[in-house]
Amino acid sequence: MMKQRILFVCLGNICRSSSAEEIMRTLVRRAGREKEFEIDSAGISGFHEGELPDERMRAHASRRGYQLTHRSRPVRTEDFYHFDWILGMDDRNIDALRDKAPDVESEQKIHRMTDFCRTKVIDYVPDPYYGGAQGFENVLDILEDACEGLLAHLSDEKK
Repeated sequence: MMKQRILFVCLGNICRSSSAEEIMRTLVRRAGREKEFEIDSAGISGFHEGELPDERMRAHASRRGYQLTHRSRPVRTEDFYHFDWILGMDDRNIDALRDKAPDVESEQKIHRMTDFCRTKVIDYVPDPYYGGAQGFENVLDILEDACEGLLAHLSDEKK
């Protein structure tokens, strides 16, 4: 069985994409489907490379049962060849990913995270970095919805 390889991307890989990675990994684990997926995250910028996710994001995620342990890394050219799905959190991420894509096939792997939302009607996952507690909670709500929708989409696609 071929694994579905998913890469979540935001600006710095310390809030949104690292949270999406752990939420998706948790949903996959709960469904008993770990062998079917490879899940990772990265940032457009390498500014936070090697750092853990933002401490505020870790605290909010922890209250929901998610342990964010990913170390930030930038998107690399080889990611476009390795991953089947590359999910950007907002239009700036999508544009930057398209600029980095080495070929047309790679560009076709890029999708907007919120395209998989099932209950939230929103165009992008807002960056909570400069906001307060509610911003982090909102991001987690959106990402839980989108990850559930993505898993359902991939399950339907498999049939």
